[in-house]
Amino acid sequence: MATPHIAAEPGDFAPAVLMPGDPRRAQRIAETLMNDARLVTDVRGMLGFTGTANGRPLSVMGSGMGQPSFTIYATELFSQFGVERIIRVGTAGGLSPRVKIGDVIVATGAHTDSAMNQLRIPGVNFSAVADFQLARAAYEASLTEQTEGDGKVHLGTVFSRDHFYFTPEGQNEALAGYGVLGVEMEAAALYGVAAEYGKQALAVLTVSDHLLDHSGDMSAAERETRFADSLRLAVAAAHS
Repeated sequence: MATPHIAAEPGDFAPAVLMPGDPRRAQRIAETLMNDARLVTDVRGMLGFTGTANGRPLSVMGSGMGQPSFTIYATELFSQFGVERIIRVGTAGGLSPRVKIGDVIVATGAHTDSAMNQLRIPGVNFSAVADFQLARAAYEASLTEQTEGDGKVHLGTVFSRDHFYFTPEGQNEALAGYGVLGVEMEAAALYGVAAEYGKQALAVLTVSDHLLDHSGDMSAAERETRFADSLRLAVAAAHS
């Protein structure tokens, strides 16, 4: 039955769901991957579609921006609609000098400044980590299939930040010094919700800008189109 944020019925979602932040990107992914995509929810303009990709069921739905928004949708998908795995496919700002614009990050873990996961188990610093099977599938796909661009694929940690426009002085440099590959705003919450419900989750991210070297940042239009490599790896994880 429908929830407060998803106007769908049991069976409307596939076991695997790709989740970009932007609902327009969700629609574009559905149109790119599926010849049979059907709209299954549009509450608050957060579009969700279900169809088949490579002959296998797949759904795609927007998540909105930030950890609270992602937590709402992931919780409802896992708990009410039979979804078994969610793969966030989005963008990140690069931190590591090894990461370049257009590269893809498979986020094996996510640090965060949010209190959302701290509240899960009192007295415990919760470790927000990806599902190993999904991460392995994405990585193996990067080795066996030719990428469409010149970008490299990196496995490692990201930082899920609550603030978009506020960064404590020196924080980015310190994160880079600890090997953090990039910054985004959702993965830690997704990994926490997946752990809560015993489900699988992964974030596959295209590096759209670099927070310590701003040369070559993607335009808004490029952010919407240069996601072919991350999308391919996300689908491989979804169908693993």
